[in-house]
Amino acid sequence: MQDNHSRREWRLVLPYAFKASIPVLLGYTTLGIAFGLTLVAAGLPWWLSPIMALCIFAGAAQFMAIGLLQSGAGLFEIALLTLLMNGRHAVYGLSLLGPFRNSGKKWKPYLIFGLTDETYGLLTTVKPPAHVDETKFFAAITALNQSYWVIGCTVGSIVGSALALDTTGLDFALTALFIVLLVEQIRAVRQYEPYLAAAFACVVALFVSPRNFLLVALAIATGVLALLRGKIEQSTKAHQDDGGGDT
Repeated sequence: MQDNHSRREWRLVLPYAFKASIPVLLGYTTLGIAFGLTLVAAGLPWWLSPIMALCIFAGAAQFMAIGLLQSGAGLFEIALLTLLMNGRHAVYGLSLLGPFRNSGKKWKPYLIFGLTDETYGLLTTVKPPAHVDETKFFAAITALNQSYWVIGCTVGSIVGSALALDTTGLDFALTALFIVLLVEQIRAVRQYEPYLAAAFACVVALFVSPRNFLLVALAIATGVLALLRGKIEQSTKAHQDDGGGDT
């Protein structure tokens, strides 16, 4: 009986999760194909692409790893640079501590592992219907997003091992996808202070330290948001009272 109930819940969750993740489907498969093609063009074995997609699941870090593997870097160096590159996840992941609180030991480790920029954008923008289990909804979106990435990486590496193709420009798909998700999030939340703070931080970081742009931008944005916390919380409460949270 319990298994049947669980299956019914998943049948309710998956259509909503799939519909919400369609923008990620288009972006991840395209970029995954580009990654697979790039990996094979670099002289690495095609099967490394799906393995990295399953075990790393980080687009920028995987592209970086191609160059590091070509240069003969060790696993420790690759792991350390990946940690530094994806350290931002620890910053914005803090905002999901509340939603993940009830996910339990079964799903929480995977939800943490599968948190990407695009998945975060969906989890903080799209709300499941009242009759849909929130944890299963989060898990379905995360798993679907990773499956799109794995499929794209696998297809790209297989095609790349058979054909010689020019991959110039395909890596912009991830940037375009993130812009789409950002616009959707702004439209859903209609609270502009965090985005203005992020834009301000990026501009300052470009002038202050272009080589350490991400770290400086995160530090500035965090400081500005901390100063504006009271105002943002008041704005959020007012927005929810007006019914703006039901998106």
